[in-house]
Amino acid sequence: MTSTDASDIPADRKVRRPRGGTSFAFLPVPSLLLVIFGLCLPLLLMARYSFAEFDPRDMAIQGLTLENYAKFFTDPFYRDVLLRTVGVAALTTLLCLILGVPAAHLISRTKSARLRTVLILASIIPLLMGNAVRVAGWMVLLSDRGLVNESLLFLGLIDEPIRIMYTLSAVLLSLVAVLLPFMIITLQSVFDRVSADYEDAAATMGAKPATAFFRIFVPLAMPGIYSGGLLVFILGMNAYASPVLLGGPTFHMMAPAVYEQAIEAFNWPFAASLAFVLMVATLILTVASSLFLQKRYGRM
Repeated sequence: MTSTDASDIPADRKVRRPRGGTSFAFLPVPSLLLVIFGLCLPLLLMARYSFAEFDPRDMAIQGLTLENYAKFFTDPFYRDVLLRTVGVAALTTLLCLILGVPAAHLISRTKSARLRTVLILASIIPLLMGNAVRVAGWMVLLSDRGLVNESLLFLGLIDEPIRIMYTLSAVLLSLVAVLLPFMIITLQSVFDRVSADYEDAAATMGAKPATAFFRIFVPLAMPGIYSGGLLVFILGMNAYASPVLLGGPTFHMMAPAVYEQAIEAFNWPFAASLAFVLMVATLILTVASSLFLQKRYGRM
């Protein structure tokens, strides 16, 4: 066998390399411009609004003041709104994890390709319907004369309609129904990459299925669990339709509060400060949870 010289290779079969090392350097430019003009510039403008003085007779940006942030942190009402928002988002994330982890694990370990496809489609189909439409459906189900109360009255389990609408339970139920598909899809894609051989090896060594799941599978799948939990938590922190339609006028969360100040009260500076407080609170909780999980399970 003789070695082939590079000069003997036909010209049409030679791999042509770019002459310069910066040939592909401009490929990210369109996406970077989109991020800059679609996200960064509006955030800068909103940041300027958050430090502006509010004048109901003039919508122009004027003055520099910390009054908007001082109003938020000194008013117990808005502090309670932020705490309620964090609590609702955390409870929603926990419930979605409790329901989503077993479902995603079942999908990832299903051997039948047809059944697996059916389960994945069943998880994705709810996302084809708008959030507001789904919340409106929950209003029909949970109202005082809705399907749930009418069914309970027909079965004789209650004597009069029970109050489900305009409660924390209704908001949580709606948010879990809306955000659970995001959790399942995120977890399932990560669980597929965790080999079932680890669980089989633990079983051969005498570990019970629950022990193998929590001691072997969960640490290996923790990056996916964290990603799914983070996605649901962020969406829960910014929920609008469920708190407004199912929580009622007395159930206050941060996203509806921003809308009320900007659209109803026309107080854009205070609305911008509320939006920034919500964004910073979400960022702080995200970083804190990431550091905690890295310390507990290692590098994510």
